[in-house]
Amino acid sequence: MPYILSDQRDEAPVEAFALYAAYIESERHRFPAGALALLDSDWYFGFSDPRAPHDAWLQSVQVIETRADGSDSSPETNLDIRLLGAFHNGIIQFTYAGVTSYTLNMHDLARGHRDWRYDEFRISESGYLIHEIEWFGPSETGRWLIQARDVTHTWHPFSPTS
Repeated sequence: MPYILSDQRDEAPVEAFALYAAYIESERHRFPAGALALLDSDWYFGFSDPRAPHDAWLQSVQVIETRADGSDSSPETNLDIRLLGAFHNGIIQFTYAGVTSYTLNMHDLARGHRDWRYDEFRISESGYLIHEIEWFGPSETGRWLIQARDVTHTWHPFSPTS
């Protein structure tokens, strides 16, 4: 059940965040370390920190499947998302380890993916991290749902020019 995506956040943002905070607290012991670090940060869900994904633009998404020994062993699937930060002063990178499923649903790419609008982390019934991401222009352009063992977030600021 979403807590702070568009339908919930646009209708009642204060209540949506309060419900989400209660959910995070009740499930804290189940969240993997990488996601928990983002949830516990004071900047991730803000609009003014360049590390936050809100309003960032997609640069690339890459699915990487590897096998430990190159044989017929079960592969590990990882997913890498690179975004141009909202202030265009660096790259935001999300790397999902141990991806068990993903849906990248885009229904209007006439003007690109547009902006990363809202996202939230949840825990699946089977204990995996779920990251749901909304893409928006004047209206919703798509929604991604990624289920993985964990996620890491890296900020790569551009070098200042003299």
